[in-house]
Order: sequence, then C-alpha cells, then structure tokens
Amino acid sequence: MRLNKYYLAAFSAFFVWGFFSLALKPLHDYPSLDILFYRVFFSVVTMLLINLSFRKKVLKKDWNHFKSMAPKQRRSVVVLTLGGGVFLSSNWFVFIYVMNHISVKAASLAYLICPILTTIFAFFILKEKLSKWQWFAVMISAFSCVLLSINHFEDIFYSLITAATYAMYLVSQRKNSELDKFLVLTIQLVFTALILLPFYPNYSGTLPTESLFYSCLLVIVVCFTIIPLFLNLYALKGINSSAVGIMIYINPIIGFLLAIFYYHEQVTTLQLFSYFLILVSIVVFNEKLIFSRKLKGAPSELEASK
Repeated sequence: MRLNKYYLAAFSAFFVWGFFSLALKPLHDYPSLDILFYRVFFSVVTMLLINLSFRKKVLKKDWNHFKSMAPKQRRSVVVLTLGGGVFLSSNWFVFIYVMNHISVKAASLAYLICPILTTIFAFFILKEKLSKWQWFAVMISAFSCVLLSINHFEDIFYSLITAATYAMYLVSQRKNSELDKFLVLTIQLVFTALILLPFYPNYSGTLPTESLFYSCLLVIVVCFTIIPLFLNLYALKGINSSAVGIMIYINPIIGFLLAIFYYHEQVTTLQLFSYFLILVSIVVFNEKLIFSRKLKGAPSELEASK
C-alpha cells in the first residue's frame, strides 16, 4: 500500500500540470516576459519562505556537505546548478510564449517529444546507451515531427525549442545529485531572479492592477509550480525515475485534449495521425519497462490466488 502512495503522488503531479493552460490562458493579453518575471519572483519568495521556515535542518546539512566537498566537485555542483537555472527559466519563457501566442497543441507536443529528445541528448552528451527498440522509437517520433511540420512549421519549430530547453535542463541535472533537489531548485530560481532583475525595469510592462492577473499567478505559483514539485520529489523517494518518467505523458495528453475539446483548436487528420505515431513511439520506447511490469505482475497474481 505504501508504494501506491508514491505512484499516486507522481500521477497527481503530472495530472495537475496537464491543466496548466487553464491558469495560463486567461493571461494571454499580458506579455510573456511579464508572466515569466512575476512567476519567477513569486516562486522565489514562496520557496525561500518554505526553506527558511520548515527546512532549516536540510539547509544546514547540505551547507556542511557542500563545504566538505573537494574544490573540483564543488565547482561542478555550482556550474550544474546555475546552468540548470538558465535552462529552466528559458523553458518557462518559451512555454509561456508558445501556450499564449502559438497554440495549446504546440505546447502539448513539446512535452510529448521531450522524454525522447532528452534521451537523444543524454546519448550524445552523457554517452548513455540506447537499445534498438529505443532508436526505432526515436525514428518514429522524428517521422511524426516531419508530418506535423507540413503546413504547420511554426508549431513544430516552437515545440522543439520548448522540448529542447527542458531536455537540456534534465540532462544537465542528472549528475547534479549532491544536494537536496528542492534546495537546488530554489537556488536555480534565485539565480534566475537575479539575472532577470536588471531587465525588469526596462522590459516589463506597466505594473498589472487587475485582480485576474494576480489570482491566476497565485494559482500558477502554488498549484502548478510548488505543489507538483513537492509531489514529484515525494514520488521519487519510493519509485525509480523511469517509472516517474512514463507518467510525464499524462501532462501533454491532457493538454492536447483540452486544446481540442475546450479551446476548440482545429486539428487535421494528419495531425491526429502524427500524435498517434508519437504515442506509438512512447510505447515502443518504454517497451522493456511496460512489458516487464506485466510479466512481473503475473506471478504475483498467481501467488495471491493460491
């Protein structure tokens, strides 16, 4: 039963993220950069309050651990943490722009191809190996992207940029495991806020006065940033990252369904076929994990019946 709690936490995190457009779309009249400014600033304040109020022991433990590291290891942690902050903030900005100024479909597609794109980057950067089935899945996904680019080049272009920035963030953080993950995220957002702060006076619009802006932003920061991150961190305590990774597809599938049935975005037969190919590539890519689970589950059911 305890293991089920971790799966439920992972499922809940990506399920919640799937409805991100409901809080973001009402802000489509505001510049994407303004939304990024306030999302980062508000998130930093919230996360600092959480760390300083409830996680003082973790802060002290990680600070002592950081000081005890060799200079080379310490430098690596700093580079990976701050570099990750740049990739994460870039992803947030591009995602906000795509969601509000391109289409919800394009934003959903980004996170459908993100896991496979992450693996490709990991293959070339981290020298991680891919099986023949996984390479086949990559080719299926690439072919579907080519189909989607027909008469919709802008959608696929922005989807790939969004996916690439988040994929680079994930790849850069795979070796950044020395410090507490929530603390690392807090440092990354603080670093991002410090980078954005000098640009705020010249590149931000007029200070929003509408209650809609702040109510939506509060929902984005709490419901679509802090809470899902907490659930994700909790899930990783009880199940491995590959199990959590499969559930990332809950997010874009919900987003794609919202694009069709809620926002009434037009979808062609070719686009539907392309999304279907991406779903096929997802199953093929994770065939070892999916089918091994079924095989492992069978004996336990037989044992239970005895």
